[in-house]
Amino acid sequence: LRCHDSVIPTLVTPVLIPGVGSGLRRLATMYHLAKSLYMYATSKEEYSVLLLGLDNAGKTTLLSQIKALYQPRPDGAPAPNPGKTVPTVGQNVATINLPEMYLKIWDVGGQLTMRNLWQSYYSSCHAIIFVVDSTDVGQDPDIARLPSNRRSSTASGSNADAFTEQTVGINAPGSDFGRLDECSEVLESVLKNSDVAGVPILVLANKQDREDSVEVVRIKEGFVRKVFEGESGGAMRDSRVLPVSALLGSGVQEAVEWVQTRVKWNKEGRPPVMR
Repeated sequence: LRCHDSVIPTLVTPVLIPGVGSGLRRLATMYHLAKSLYMYATSKEEYSVLLLGLDNAGKTTLLSQIKALYQPRPDGAPAPNPGKTVPTVGQNVATINLPEMYLKIWDVGGQLTMRNLWQSYYSSCHAIIFVVDSTDVGQDPDIARLPSNRRSSTASGSNADAFTEQTVGINAPGSDFGRLDECSEVLESVLKNSDVAGVPILVLANKQDREDSVEVVRIKEGFVRKVFEGESGGAMRDSRVLPVSALLGSGVQEAVEWVQTRVKWNKEGRPPVMR
């Protein structure tokens, strides 16, 4: 209606139907309850795992082996070649569908310029896998003093000693150019961060397929114990050291199973995301 060029608003009185409002509320409640029950029945826990280590430690190759082991390939798809990887610039992410959970694995670049980004992942991670190049130890005194039981491939017919040899770009043990001191400092800096308190840490002595690698017991006694039993790590850290060959896939399943067990055990301290 118009009167003297002004608009007179028309008022509409709502009509209330008895019982309709409460009925809609009951339907909404039932819908949300049914949705919650469906989500509970069909969802699984998801845990985030950080894959850390220096550059060239073999993290990306390890992630490729994990994907090949746990992610089914379409019919006719070629098998992945873990040996053909490039250094990670930024991050690689893979979600592994296990019977009881999802493991979301974050492979973050290990170059010096990338390590400052690691801390942005700490607060949301449920476990850390730290990969060590067991061929690149140099003259670390804590390892050099330990006896070696490494046998040549000609002295044994076991699979462990029959692994292929690759020597490109590697500093042989005894050289002055090993990076174990750098690796130790980096791992200590990870442990010092309060956001990783209580987070299980798995240290993988990688490249155990090579004849110039240091045995895992020597890595554990000479390097890992020094880091974890110092003031930075604390003696009560939930941790383990395992030998792996990311290139050949040996030890990969055991590593994943350990992480799966520990994140489940620690779920009260670090609750998972339901997906």
